[in-house]
Amino acid sequence: MKTTKTRREVIQAVEDNLDYLVRFAFFRVGNRQDAEDIVHSAIERLLTRDKIMTKTGTARMYLFRTVNNACLDFLRRQRPTQSADGLDFADTSDEDADLREEARRINTLLDRLPGRESEVIRMRVVDELQFVEIADILSIPATTAKSRFKSGMDRLRTLYNRQP
Repeated sequence: MKTTKTRREVIQAVEDNLDYLVRFAFFRVGNRQDAEDIVHSAIERLLTRDKIMTKTGTARMYLFRTVNNACLDFLRRQRPTQSADGLDFADTSDEDADLREEARRINTLLDRLPGRESEVIRMRVVDELQFVEIADILSIPATTAKSRFKSGMDRLRTLYNRQP
């Protein structure tokens, strides 16, 4: 069943979660400026609609789903120009150096997993989302999100233990 969100609910969710949304986008696209642009345009598109209809229960999850979809669209458009590791961190500022290095390490390991598993692990570990929230964003059952997480973590342990 779809529910209508008021602009006030969406604006409050944006105010409460803006930093999380930018971080969420950053770990997907690898560039802070692009992440901020993606979040800004996603929010702008939402607020220009007459009605904001969603299947998800909260405005927060609707925002995360919208930003996730915007990141996927951005990455599809950027695919031919991606660097070898899949993300372009070259033009981020020096203040993001620690975050860039953390993202590189995480993405290097996660890139070796099937995409569906790595996405759930990113959402759970990096974005600190609950399985119910992940399920809402990805439009999958919560049990599927949990099983992808467990399977991916098992694969990560195996990969990590094989390293010299």
